[in-house]
Amino acid sequence: MSYLALKYLHILSMVLLFGTGLGSAFYKWMSDHNGNVINIATTNRHVVLADWIFTTPTVIFQPISGIWLASIMGIPLMTPWIAISLALYAVAGICWLPVVWLQIRMRDLSKIAVDTQTPLTQQYWRYARIWFYLGVPAFIAMMLIVFLMIFKPTIGG
Repeated sequence: MSYLALKYLHILSMVLLFGTGLGSAFYKWMSDHNGNVINIATTNRHVVLADWIFTTPTVIFQPISGIWLASIMGIPLMTPWIAISLALYAVAGICWLPVVWLQIRMRDLSKIAVDTQTPLTQQYWRYARIWFYLGVPAFIAMMLIVFLMIFKPTIGG
């Protein structure tokens, strides 16, 4: 694969990863604050689906394509901006894995609430708070990664 084709796919993948994550988080947060259990259940179902269709493939492709690009360019992975990007990616991943589990649980709990015509449980709202607080460092990490990817700053030397 040519450098430009791989770079295009890497950037497109980053846009899909970042955009899907931010968009899903926005709609889920807005839906939760709306309070309509049917809307919450629908949104949760869509957020989980979006994670499987868009987020998961891009989460896998991003480090592969980034490392491949660095290899093509002859840039060592220990170059500070790359090493920091990979560390931040690990931070985002450490936050994302429990978020996926929480989203699946919230999807299931909201479906139960709709099916039984009952309010959402305190467990749902506890999961929603944890989901939100895990999203903050993941979002910040991703913003920093995009910055490093674009500007490739010289760090520490």
